[in-house]
Amino acid sequence: MLDHLAAFILRRPRLVIVAWLPVFVLGVVAAGALFSELDADLDGPASFQSEQVGKRLDTLDPSDGDVVAIVGGAPVPAGVLDDLRALPGVDQVRSGPSDDSALTGIDVVLSGRLDDDARDALADDVAAELRSIDAPRVQVGGELLLDQEVGDLAEHDAQRAEMLSLPIALIVMAVVFGGLLAAGLPLAIALSGVAASSLALAIMSGFTDISLYAMNVTIMLGLGLGIDYGLLLVSRFREERGQGAVVPEAVRRTVGSAGRTVVFSACTVAVALAALLVFQDATIRSLGLAGITVVLATMAAALTLLPAMLATFGHRLGFTTAGSDHGFFARLARLIQRRAVPVVLVVGAGLVLLAVPFAGARFDDPGVKSLPRSSETRAVAETIDARFGSVTAEPVMAIGDVDPDDPAVAAWVDDIAGLPGVKEASVDDISQAGSTVVEVHAAGLTNGPTAQHVVSAIRDVDTPFRVIVGGDPAEIVDFRESITSRLPLAVAVIVVATFVLLFLMTGSVVVPLKAIVMNVLSLGATFGALVWVFQDGHLSGLLGFDPPGSLDLVMPVIVFVFAFGLSMDYEVFLLARIREAWLETGDNDTAVAVGLQRSGRIITSAALLIVIVFAGFATGEIVPLKQLGVGLALAVVVDATVVRSLLVPATMKLMGTWNWWAPRPLARAHRHLDLRDA
Repeated sequence: MLDHLAAFILRRPRLVIVAWLPVFVLGVVAAGALFSELDADLDGPASFQSEQVGKRLDTLDPSDGDVVAIVGGAPVPAGVLDDLRALPGVDQVRSGPSDDSALTGIDVVLSGRLDDDARDALADDVAAELRSIDAPRVQVGGELLLDQEVGDLAEHDAQRAEMLSLPIALIVMAVVFGGLLAAGLPLAIALSGVAASSLALAIMSGFTDISLYAMNVTIMLGLGLGIDYGLLLVSRFREERGQGAVVPEAVRRTVGSAGRTVVFSACTVAVALAALLVFQDATIRSLGLAGITVVLATMAAALTLLPAMLATFGHRLGFTTAGSDHGFFARLARLIQRRAVPVVLVVGAGLVLLAVPFAGARFDDPGVKSLPRSSETRAVAETIDARFGSVTAEPVMAIGDVDPDDPAVAAWVDDIAGLPGVKEASVDDISQAGSTVVEVHAAGLTNGPTAQHVVSAIRDVDTPFRVIVGGDPAEIVDFRESITSRLPLAVAVIVVATFVLLFLMTGSVVVPLKAIVMNVLSLGATFGALVWVFQDGHLSGLLGFDPPGSLDLVMPVIVFVFAFGLSMDYEVFLLARIREAWLETGDNDTAVAVGLQRSGRIITSAALLIVIVFAGFATGEIVPLKQLGVGLALAVVVDATVVRSLLVPATMKLMGTWNWWAPRPLARAHRHLDLRDA
């Protein structure tokens, strides 16, 4: 298949390049539009009680978020409140003093009957009116401005990451390749893959919910993988040229060998990301879709656009003379092989030790804590929590399918009021026939452990009618239960799919199992480091964030899946060259040493480049995205150094020829499939 593809590209290289131009242009336009169109806060699954409660409350009391102001140092003119009430689309304006009476809070609730554009425009008008108040302290925030600020910061973080990482990556690649042209080709593949996937996401957004963070993931993963694949292919092309092949023959050989590695790598990463599709949460699913899309788009660019560019400009790239199979990495492999048992014990124990902090991990929805300290929206929310708690704390909302005047309601409310952690429970005025709404105030923080316990306790109360419980604490409870219930299936998808693909590539059942175990060790160390940095707050000054005291609810799942896929990416790079040497020599130890020597420089360079890309995103201001950038960068560093350079040679030495063993039926099936190099 790859040989036929290479033959087609060699006949029409300029046509392939021209065909990618409109994709690139339309993708760039789509990427710019998506940041303003997508939402950072998608609705939860319809099966969540919290989501059902939210929809019922919208029906009983339609509203579409609010804009909040904190005013201090001067009274609020009555005319301002009247002007706000007069704005079309404003449902309610409330004001009141803080607990210490030093501040005044203003809450402007918007109608739920507005479309998105009208709501955003009205929110801007309300914010402008509030900021016009003549007082020493005026701060404006609220739910609607929070969504806008997260969207603006996500776009700004992506742009800054590109501005920081791409020039550095280009310089590093220029040093690696010894020229700007060879360095620019992998970058062109990365940008083309990102553009194509952005265009695909723009189309998909018309049919399904796509999170705003999907764009950040697309850019992050697309740049990283595009540079990786481009580096692999260009290096192999120059290697083939160094062996005397003319440009067309070098392209054909490159596509047949390194192209095969790219296919297996991309498929391995894509099937790992497919595990995100088993979750119910729309944000997680959309990140999975974005990841799969950008991986496949980048693979397509690497297998079509890059060979066409090599066929056109390859004569200007020079070549790489055949290096010795006894260089630094080969010597390192043989050194490790002589001390295989101690290396496995020491490195394995070290990775387990690094994973220990993850045992004490706490997970929460960071809310406004995901924004930097400088955020006005965050300042407003924290002031409300600290100084308006008696009035504005978000309650737990319970809805019973019963008339408010039914005698059973009083007993139900009394049962709720008597639950541990409940400060107050009362029937809300918006209740109507067939729907009784009970507002429950829990002790402690709005989304704290007490409030979450209260949610579960209310759901366990025995009633003669159906009850659903919602509110902010219930959203966290529902989300955590959903993740916990679907996580085993997601892990099973990753493990089985990865095992199958690595078996198809190597013909072995031992190598895939060993790769999966080593990936788990590597990821454990990564998660331990994430807890140490983000939960415990170490290096917060260096990384520029305010420690939230927990990990984001979503990010550990995202980091696990993405890091697992990226780790397998380098596993495929290494195993492809080890397998080549095994087929050439039939000697396991020699194959490992030669394979590591042939791939070590590429894997190290690729890892360095992808860490540069992820580090660019780690400089962003949104804490969950910073966690993702740091987590993936750490995973790549651990995987490309400790695992590939130490554990792989040591474990393959201990396994010997058993590395390449498979049961006879599977071995026959593999030979029948004939998935050999071209």
